[in-house]
Amino acid sequence: MKRNKNMRRISVGWLEIGPEERKNVLEVLDSGRITEGAKTYEFEKKWADFIGAKYCVATSSGTAALITVLTALKYLYKLENRPKIITSPLTYISVIHAIVLAGFEPVFVDIDPFTFGISPEAVERHLIKAKDKNKYSIILPVDLMGFSVQIDKIKSIAKKYNLIVLDDASEAHGSVYRGKKCGAAADAGVFSFYIAHNIQAGEMGAIVTNHYDIYRLSKKIKTNGRLCECRICTRSKGICPYLKYHDGKADDFDPRFLHDLIGYNFKTMEFQAAIALAQLGKINDIISKRQRIVKYLNEKLSKYSGILQLPDYSSCVSYLAYPLVIRKPRVICRKALRMELEKRGVETRPLFGCVPLQQPAYSHLKKIYKGKLPNAEFVGENGFYIGAHQYLKTEDLEYIVRAFEEIMERKNG
Repeated sequence: MKRNKNMRRISVGWLEIGPEERKNVLEVLDSGRITEGAKTYEFEKKWADFIGAKYCVATSSGTAALITVLTALKYLYKLENRPKIITSPLTYISVIHAIVLAGFEPVFVDIDPFTFGISPEAVERHLIKAKDKNKYSIILPVDLMGFSVQIDKIKSIAKKYNLIVLDDASEAHGSVYRGKKCGAAADAGVFSFYIAHNIQAGEMGAIVTNHYDIYRLSKKIKTNGRLCECRICTRSKGICPYLKYHDGKADDFDPRFLHDLIGYNFKTMEFQAAIALAQLGKINDIISKRQRIVKYLNEKLSKYSGILQLPDYSSCVSYLAYPLVIRKPRVICRKALRMELEKRGVETRPLFGCVPLQQPAYSHLKKIYKGKLPNAEFVGENGFYIGAHQYLKTEDLEYIVRAFEEIMERKNG
């Protein structure tokens, strides 16, 4: 079946620039400042408030946010001799890249096959068996597709073993677990505002935390480790107080160009913050529309639940997309189903893959993890997702259902 050029196209993600986004971007252009400034600071304040955290640091991407906060934690808690981080094998690969690039070692435990996050039981089993417990420093769960991990249980385990909890909530903008939004309950949380996410800024990320020292260090590290921590330079009002550090030679230095830590250039731009601010103003509407889509598709596709694992519906989940797992790959394999959907104009994506077993960049770990991550391996081979974004109309959803019906009826026939 060849795809008709005039066929409806149901994309995984979409972005429509509305009047609020345009207004904010024009304000940036009129301000004469396009590097991070007033819009960025406003977004940081409002995002912290929305998540329920004291502090927020905006970065150039979600990956940058993760590298920044990992580096901050390493400096703050002197983790050079505790390089091991327990994390999810089923995630977008940038999470694992960030761990490695920040000088840590990822250690994978299996996932819950329905929420896709690491299982607290798997974390505990691993730590009980670990002979080098003193080498572990962080548990880094990932809230995939909007589903929260059981963060309370993970925190309890972390406390028992003296570990830090860093929640990657990049795909869970506004998801709630037991009264707290994802990212708020951990020592720090990380978000991405990539174009396919619920708040879409193109490329931008953020760190949230209730710990001032993590906030302060993250701010410094994302600006090349510079000594200056102020948002607005105060030199015109007198000598910067940070310059006392230089034993009376303050007049010879500018704190904006003096660096006491090794860091990165991970600052964001005002344009991204401007777009994100506009969307934050309608986040509750975005979440509710995505929830209605998931609920509708679940109801219409429930007749295939013996073959397809449909996503659990919850009013606490801010859905990134509509994830599906093929329960019976012998009946229909992922490749065949995705190809048939794509032919009908329904765009799909694989569910990332089990990193140590299915991602070539980490093929050196295959022997170590072979047979040890059955849930992640199965979902990595058989999971995929389609769009559930707020721009889908009723006719789009009806079209998706008809596409599945055509494919499944042909398969059964």
